[in-house]
Amino acid sequence: MRTVTVITTGGTIATSADERGVLRPTRTGADLVAGAATPAGLDVVVTDLLARDSAALTPADWQTITSAVSDAAGRGPVVLTHGTDSIEETALWLELAYAGTAPVVITGAQRGGDAPDADGPGNLADALTVAADPAAAGRGVLVCFAGRILTPLGLQKASTTELGCYTGQVVGTVAAHTVRFTADPPRPRLDRAPAGPPRVDIVAAYPGADAVALAACVSAGAAAVVLEGLGCGNAGPDLIDGVRAAVDTGVAVVVSTRVPHGGVEPRYAPGHALLAAGAVLAERLRPPQTRVLVMAALAAGTPVDEAVRRWG
Repeated sequence: MRTVTVITTGGTIATSADERGVLRPTRTGADLVAGAATPAGLDVVVTDLLARDSAALTPADWQTITSAVSDAAGRGPVVLTHGTDSIEETALWLELAYAGTAPVVITGAQRGGDAPDADGPGNLADALTVAADPAAAGRGVLVCFAGRILTPLGLQKASTTELGCYTGQVVGTVAAHTVRFTADPPRPRLDRAPAGPPRVDIVAAYPGADAVALAACVSAGAAAVVLEGLGCGNAGPDLIDGVRAAVDTGVAVVVSTRVPHGGVEPRYAPGHALLAAGAVLAERLRPPQTRVLVMAALAAGTPVDEAVRRWG
């Protein structure tokens, strides 16, 4: 019997609808495992760590999750159940912080646990299958959803309704308790494991945006700010002036984009102006994961521009 630890944090996979139809996390890990078609030959151990909507999770919770995962990974593979709203953040933080060889597989659900067509049981069974597969060893953190295995770096929730709600790099598939890896996932690494993430905020660029929000973040103690730029990384002149002022005070500013797909590059005059103001361009990652990468780099003592150049 191979031991796989299931760590629960709440999310849609663990919800039931209350008398008003509002979904709230109510189901334990034992409930989730009992409802899934567990692969044969597994000894599943459950740790109920948190019971929250993932929108309510904090960077401190990422550290709690990382500690629990690292401890459990000493006994073998780990499956983490999580809400879909912020899997992309937790998965990337965990990938940057987890140094073990045992596979860690994150999954969740788009439909509540008491829905007649709930997708959680199938996703959990798939995640257990992937975690227990010997070929998963050494691949770090993986995300398993709707029969696909994805890497954390570049993961993005792209639908609030589709069962296959994530876009990103697919590195394998799982069906009928059979795993097929098709690529090796990228493994972003920093100088050391991050700890104690500092405050990093996201500020949106939009037509007519001034620098008020950016200045407020700096005043609140942000060590860095991610700018959710327009197009391929653009902003208006007032916001660019605010970026220059923030950089002059020692606050790192990293530019991403609100556009779901495509690269960030200084193709237009505003992009060049942002670079001249001292901003760094995250060429691939969208704002949520850019923020996580910047937080992890600061917490690990890695220069922000170096981390963004390599992994952003």
